[in-house]
Amino acid sequence: MWARCLVGGGASELGLRASGRRLLRALGAGCAGKRQASSGDVSAGETAKSTLKVPAKKTPLFDFHREHGGKMVEFAGWSMPVQYKDSHIASHMHTRERCSIFDVSHMLQSKVHGRDRVKFMESLVVADIAELKDNQGTLSLFTTEKGGIIDDLIVTRTDQGYLYVVSNAGCADKDSAHMKARLAEFKAAGFDVDLEFLDAALIAVQGPSMARVLQEGLKEDLAKLTFMTSTVATVFGVPGCRVTRCGYTGEDGVEISVPQSRVVELTEKLLANGEVKLAGLGARDSLRLEAGLCLYGNDIDETTTPVEATLVWTIGKRRRQNKDFPGADVIVPQIKAKTARKRVGLVSSGPPVRQHTPILSPDGKVIGEVTSGCPSPCLKKNVAMGYVDAAFAKNGTAIQVEVRKKAVAATVSKMPFVPTNYYSG
Repeated sequence: MWARCLVGGGASELGLRASGRRLLRALGAGCAGKRQASSGDVSAGETAKSTLKVPAKKTPLFDFHREHGGKMVEFAGWSMPVQYKDSHIASHMHTRERCSIFDVSHMLQSKVHGRDRVKFMESLVVADIAELKDNQGTLSLFTTEKGGIIDDLIVTRTDQGYLYVVSNAGCADKDSAHMKARLAEFKAAGFDVDLEFLDAALIAVQGPSMARVLQEGLKEDLAKLTFMTSTVATVFGVPGCRVTRCGYTGEDGVEISVPQSRVVELTEKLLANGEVKLAGLGARDSLRLEAGLCLYGNDIDETTTPVEATLVWTIGKRRRQNKDFPGADVIVPQIKAKTARKRVGLVSSGPPVRQHTPILSPDGKVIGEVTSGCPSPCLKKNVAMGYVDAAFAKNGTAIQVEVRKKAVAATVSKMPFVPTNYYSG
């Protein structure tokens, strides 16, 4: 996961000026489906039904977004900014070149307490949590007994006696129920573990200028905070912030968990630096795709295994050997035996490649499907990821994609498409 892309004319020619609705279609809905409630009265043979739309939830920055020109759309049950006054392309490139703030307060944040917290978490995920050092985190996966992926998440082993966990907004209900059910089992068996769901806000500060901007508001030396490590600090006068060096853009960045009552203040102080701008869901999606990062609900779900998704690296070596995580009996054999399909990167020219686009062999046979795709602002070509028959998964393989009922030449490509710039010290 870790030069910078070249800026030039022609990005608008790739058709990146998408509407909020089109961008949402590209982003998908994660775990969240359409939430409806029906009620009806039956009288004298008549049935009356009404569908009640559940209001979108609002983050603590909702009003702030609107005041700053945010175009609000519903995403995973939340009202979120898809972009601001700047175009999607401009926000994307600003993040690659300077620094942007993303509101990710819709993500599910939790803490796992108790003497048996590591054992509890390892009963749910594929990572080796026990091997993590204090204040070190890792990307991991909740998996089913059938080997499917329930969600992806980051688990940090803090030096304050708890695990700090962040998982996807669209999967919040499913993830919390999954964790609560396992918690009940552990408590019934006499284990010492407790679960706390947080109501803190969460902002991501991403881009090559991040360290210079954030260091002005920190006493701690950011040079000592490397990728996937975390600390609690006072940030620009706001105490009790958890700062984790990670992100979803491929750039150096942090995610800051901050008390709801102080998040507007902190965001304003960060924006006081001319290097920093606000960015929305549209830029976040194209940035993560250039970085080759999965979006839950599009690129991974309960029908895909970590091996098919090329996420074997998330499975701890000890966990593989012991086969002691959910779905291990399915997943571990796949590591050696391989799978019939594999997630790959694709590059093409011409019309944009979108989710559900069929992937074809050179002779026109359907060999897979695109799960995410967009024109790359940095590369000036289309990038996508999807699943193909294993025989076509080698980098450099010439294939085709079916766009508007026409076969378009494409090539299987290594990911990330744009080199990542995570800070390793």
